[in-house]
Amino acid sequence: MTPEDIGDRTIIGLTEKISVLGKNSMQKELVARIDTGATKSSMDISLASKLKLGPVVQNKLVKSAHGVKLRPMIEVEVVIRKKKIKETFTLADRSHMKYPVLIGQNVLNKGFLIDPMQR
Repeated sequence: MTPEDIGDRTIIGLTEKISVLGKNSMQKELVARIDTGATKSSMDISLASKLKLGPVVQNKLVKSAHGVKLRPMIEVEVVIRKKKIKETFTLADRSHMKYPVLIGQNVLNKGFLIDPMQR
């Protein structure tokens, strides 16, 4: 792919340092997992609570490796490679997972390309 093909899209890796913007100027920098197979982005419910994110805007049935569950959804502002994006995230208990945030297609389609060799 030539630079002309990239246009205004930003190249990111399979994991990416992001900032999650919370209420009252609170923010958290962390490493998120990039998942092209996930239609919706997901966030650990305790992280959302610490940043005072919310309210719940809707609920969504989500299929995962653990089955089908009804998850609450909130609007979240994140910054990925200097791009600020506001999008809905499902809330889940991700405390047992390595990454507290999973970035799915609903954020990735805002102008990102994934390069597995990026670090």
